[in-house]
Order: sequence, then structure tokens, then C-alpha cells
Amino acid sequence: MTDTGPATGAEPSWFGQPRGLTVLFLTNMWEQFSYYGMRALLVYYMTKQLLLGQGHSSFVYGAYTACAYFTPIIGGVIADRLLGKRRAVIIGASIMAAGHFMMAFEPLFYVALATIALGNGLFLPSLPSQINDLYKAGDPRRSWAYNVYYVGVNIGGFLAPLICGTLGEVYGWHYGFGAAGIGMLLGLIIYVKGQRYLPPEAPRVPTQDLPATRWAEHKRTFLVLLAIALSVTVFRGAYEQVGNTVSLWADTGVDRSLGSVSIPMTWFQSLNPLMVMLMTPPLLAYWRRRADAGRDTAPARRMALGAMIVAGAYLLLALVEWSGGGARADWLWFVLFFAIFTLGELFILPTGLGLFARLAPPRLGATTVAAWYLAIFSGSLSAGLVGMLWSRTGHASFFALLAAIAVAAAVLLRLLDQPVRSVDPTWTGK
Repeated sequence: MTDTGPATGAEPSWFGQPRGLTVLFLTNMWEQFSYYGMRALLVYYMTKQLLLGQGHSSFVYGAYTACAYFTPIIGGVIADRLLGKRRAVIIGASIMAAGHFMMAFEPLFYVALATIALGNGLFLPSLPSQINDLYKAGDPRRSWAYNVYYVGVNIGGFLAPLICGTLGEVYGWHYGFGAAGIGMLLGLIIYVKGQRYLPPEAPRVPTQDLPATRWAEHKRTFLVLLAIALSVTVFRGAYEQVGNTVSLWADTGVDRSLGSVSIPMTWFQSLNPLMVMLMTPPLLAYWRRRADAGRDTAPARRMALGAMIVAGAYLLLALVEWSGGGARADWLWFVLFFAIFTLGELFILPTGLGLFARLAPPRLGATTVAAWYLAIFSGSLSAGLVGMLWSRTGHASFFALLAAIAVAAAVLLRLLDQPVRSVDPTWTGK
């Protein structure tokens, strides 16, 4: 039984979605497992095993993560114009798996990092850009398919530190890196075996088929996506603090006592992917009911609402810090923060990824999705600049600033509601 075309209600499905979405979901989950598993060990490996200085280690870590979100721009163009999405995923996954296994050999450390980043450039934009092809125009399931896909990111991110991190710390760093490589191979095998459930690819764009007229034809769409990307860059200036300054606050500003036991600060970082997994099913059910009733929320409005919810999460921390007068906050407030924060994240980030894929011009899907990851790259840089204010201002004021940044992003996204609707031919809601 194969499913080689866009899904319809009469065709076989898994969990109410096209079978191909499960294939892409599982492929992505194992890729994220390998990425976050390696990343969880990277700084410790450099400082404890390679005996690199903290400053040098931080520079290498930052350069690697930045490249991981920059190479997809080049990889997306290569996929659209030369390789095709499927071949790009297979080649990219193979290169990444090789890079992870190379991490087990100390002399190949820098070569391994470069190899993983290069493979990621082909893999990252080519996989999610295939989701859109699973659905016919107007299929309401497409609007929340990226939320389902997003769960795969967080399952992999949740399991990786527990498995790769434990193996690396307890049995040796190379065992952890090896586990990350095995995870990447599992994702590759799933993708190769599940290709019969994916729709056929559109013809690739030849080099001579990209004249200036194509820019003129899609100029309005490109400008709208650029505006969305700039708004998301502003948003990520606040969003990315959860792994930076918010983690510092967990160490110094949160009372982590649970009876006679102190909760490890790193455990709180697992709350975000865990809550993504728990919140996504009821949220999708809620959106489905709204879509069935003809009250589906427009993408830009949904993203704006998500930014406002994240602003509320940071405002909560500001109020907790301000009312505490310098005393450590109860850890339950921190759990509540992550619940609100994750809810907002589910409204904005998967929706944005889906919007870029849906509005991609014909035969430029991977390139357009790659532009979404460029927004993550620029947003991460803006978050670094914002994070420099942590030691220069009071914590309550800093959290209030993050709330203000998220509100600014929400306003920008809300202003883009009509422009997004005007360039989205598949939008059928009110």
C-alpha cells in the first residue's frame, strides 16, 4: 500500500494525517536527537577532554551553532536547483552521520564539526519543505501539520541529553557522540524506507530558469516573507533567552528545594520539550474544531498571539522577581513560566515554518524554507546582544524588557495580517 500523491480524506492515513508526515516526523526526530545529543556534550568535551580554554570553547560552540543555521541557505538553493529535496536529505543525513562518528576521534574534531554543519545545510531545509506537498490546497490539516512535525523536534531534544549526555558523562564522551551518530543513521533509514509514502517531486529549477522576471512575479510574496522574518528576528531576541539568561536565573534566582533534595537546574530545561509534547495534541484538537466551524485563525494573527503569550511569560518572571525583593523564587513559578512560554511558542514558531513552506514559489520550496532558518540565525545573534544586558540591569527590569521585545514582535506580526492573507491563495478562513 503506497501513498504517492497528495493526501485526501479517502486515502490511507496514520493518526489522521498522510503517512508521509509520519515518515518526515520520525526522520526529523532522530536528526534532532543526534544534533542536540552532540550539542549537549560539545562544551564539556572541549573543556574537559580537549582541555581548551573556556573562551575558545565558547567561540567554537557559537561558531558551530551559527553555521548550523547559515548553511541551509546554500543547501536550499542546491536542493532546488541541482539535487532535489529527497536526494539532498539522503546526502545531507549521510554526511551528518559521518561527522558525528568522526567526533569520536580527537584529531578530527574541527573537521567533524564542519562536516556536520555542511550536511545540515542540505538536510535542514529539504525535509520540512516536503510537508506542503502532502496536502491539496485547502486541506485544513495542512495548517497544523507543522505543529505535529514540531513535536518531533522536541521529542529528539528531550531524549538526547538523557541518552547521549548520560553515555558521554558516565561511560566516555565518544560513546555519547557515537549514540548521536546512530540516531542520525536511524533517521536516514526511516526516510529511505518511507519514501514510497512521499509525493513525487516537482522538476528542479535549472540555473538558466531564474531570470529577473521570477523575482518580479513573486516580489510581493518575498517581501511579505522578509517582513515576517524580521518580526521573528525581533521575537527571538526574547525567545532565545530561555537557554541563556533564564538559565542563569535558574541557578541564582530560583529556590530549587524539594523537601531535602535540590532539583538540578538542568532539569528545568527539559520542561520546554516535555510541554511541547503534552500541549500539542489538545491544541491541535482545539484548532481543528475552530477550522471545522469556519473560525480558523489567520497565520499572522496566530503568530502575533503567540508572541503576546511569550511576553506574558516574561512579565510573570518580572513580577515574581520584583515582588520577591531579592529572595529566591519558588521553583513552581518557574514551572508556570515554562507552561506559558511553551504555549506561546507553539502558536508562533511552527506556524511561521508552515507559512514559509506554504508561500514558497513553485520549485523553490527548499530555498524558501531555508530563509526561515536564516531568521533563526539572525534572531540568535540578536538574542546574544540582548543577553549582554543581563549583568548591567536588575533582573526584574531585564525580564520586563524581554516582555516588551515580545510585544513589539506581536505588533509587527499583527500589522502583517492583511499582507499575508493577500499573498496566501490557500487561506480560506475569515
